[in-house]
Amino acid sequence: MAQPAYLRIADNLRQQIVDGRLAPGDRVPSRHQLAREHGVSDRVAVEAVRLLVSEGYVEARSGSGTYVRQRPQVKRLTRSWYRQARGRASSPFRADMEAQGRTGTWRSSSETTTAPPAIADRLHLTMGDPVMRTRYIFLADEQPVMLSTSWEPLELTRGTPVMLPEEGPYAGAGVVARMRAIEQTVTLASEVVTARTILADEADTLGEPMGSIIMVIQRTYSGDRPLETADIVVPVDRYELAYVIPVD
Repeated sequence: MAQPAYLRIADNLRQQIVDGRLAPGDRVPSRHQLAREHGVSDRVAVEAVRLLVSEGYVEARSGSGTYVRQRPQVKRLTRSWYRQARGRASSPFRADMEAQGRTGTWRSSSETTTAPPAIADRLHLTMGDPVMRTRYIFLADEQPVMLSTSWEPLELTRGTPVMLPEEGPYAGAGVVARMRAIEQTVTLASEVVTARTILADEADTLGEPMGSIIMVIQRTYSGDRPLETADIVVPVDRYELAYVIPVD
């Protein structure tokens, strides 16, 4: 099946941006130029450019034209099994921000709810079992840069000092240390990395355009059973992931 013309034009422009032939700040050919070059109507050319705007590759400036969007400098996030399994850092995010010369903080809110199907599967629960859900907004120098939602089985934490992850004597201590406080030992941290299009509320919080692609890290801490699982949302135009895995 032939690809629609507007998708072919968008892919051609996208490739030029990725290759650097169209650099940040460069003006994108006008709809009339694109229509002539590709032998299509102005309407088709406009649809191609609109697609790139929605994906965050270009931005329209009123009365001036469309330009390749300035992309933020990509930073590195280190995913270290050694650091997390040993509990060496209560906040890997804060450690990464310090390495970049930035101040890492976060805002959070917790509530009791029931486990949806995917989370129940990851925590080895029955759908509808009670969990503590905590939503995080991670900030670098007070600017939102990353999101996370975590779930913990309430059958383990209910009535204990660690029931609320960011309140009480173990507030902000990290999953490994908090679970150790209730005699649960984390022995494994597993991660599955996927990618998808950003959701509207995520785009609004992170200041990303609709259509942007985000990485989703599905992280689960386990001992004799799964103890906590989280979805960590990372904009691909800001961060790359570096995995440090001990061979022994």
